[in-house]
Amino acid sequence: MELNDILKVASKHGASDVHLKVGLPPIFRINGKLVPLKVPDPLKTEDLEAMTRLIFREGQQDRFERHHELDCAYSVQGLGRFRVNVFQQRGTIGIVLRIVPVGVKTFEDLHLPKVLEKVALEERGMILCTGTTGCGKSTTLAAMVQFINTRRSCHVMTIEDPIEFLLRDNKSIINQRELGVDTSSFADALKSALRQDPDVILVGEMRDLDTIETAITAAETGHLVLSTLHTLDAAETINRIVASFPPFQQKQIRLQLASVLRAVVSQRLVPRADGQGRVPAAEVLLNTARVREYIEDKDKTRKIREAIAQGFVSYGMQTFDQSLMSLLKENLISLDEALRQASNPDDFALRVRGISSTSDLTWDDFDKAGPPKES
Repeated sequence: MELNDILKVASKHGASDVHLKVGLPPIFRINGKLVPLKVPDPLKTEDLEAMTRLIFREGQQDRFERHHELDCAYSVQGLGRFRVNVFQQRGTIGIVLRIVPVGVKTFEDLHLPKVLEKVALEERGMILCTGTTGCGKSTTLAAMVQFINTRRSCHVMTIEDPIEFLLRDNKSIINQRELGVDTSSFADALKSALRQDPDVILVGEMRDLDTIETAITAAETGHLVLSTLHTLDAAETINRIVASFPPFQQKQIRLQLASVLRAVVSQRLVPRADGQGRVPAAEVLLNTARVREYIEDKDKTRKIREAIAQGFVSYGMQTFDQSLMSLLKENLISLDEALRQASNPDDFALRVRGISSTSDLTWDDFDKAGPPKES
């Protein structure tokens, strides 16, 4: 079976990923579950080799043979774009393709909280989008850049591995650089970006100390820096960044981070009640005076979740459980799924029944207020 035919079937059935492995049929991830494609014969070594010849551009075959793994992008006219990882396992080729949705969705399309519109229009500082692999971080950042693109006249530099969403100039000028094609590393491209008169810099991922350090410096010098981390929530994000630095630097980094951080958006994708895909549950941290104090003091960082829960009405912050409750009230997710995803399922179940828990009073303002009003 030809690669493009497999991708057409995957797109038709709403798959998010396609797994190709010798000895198995093509396997799709649909609504979070792996589903094999019914084909007469499993994939053979020569099938995978033919697919890589179709995917690889000039020089990429040599790089794959040297490193036995490669990230790249693949486009099919009339079908769409795909983020690709080709790797070697047990001496044979394996391929995983992530389907990149056509067009950039808005915050409203993605059911993300309204407060992100205000966050996206910050003129300087750092905004982080975090979560596990495949939780929609890139999609949220693309929505953020597109929101900026339609409202601000500025220069946006993106550094991605690979480029997923193709962003067109609107009110802003957007330059997109791809690792391995336009630049050799996130850190090098980020240092170079500081000399390219940017207003906004998107770094696909803060993978190493050099990138994190340069990103913080860029935010300190008056740029808006957007990036991602593979962390589960805001408190873990702060601790992960600080722990990347040697102990003698960590106090200073806490002070710098408290100064430049504007928001942390942590996501999980939850299956929709109607079975039509998934919807993000998002924890949103905004850097208030109280949060700054909690970032600066390592003994208080654990209190960040409490600050988020209590900041719903005043600032539009929300915990995962508050986000799940909002999605449940909108009938976007089922109660069973909300309880399965909740950080505190017992307390969540009590809240659904309208019973207050004496162990957690942070829901009180959330219950009274409903969703925050537009500012």
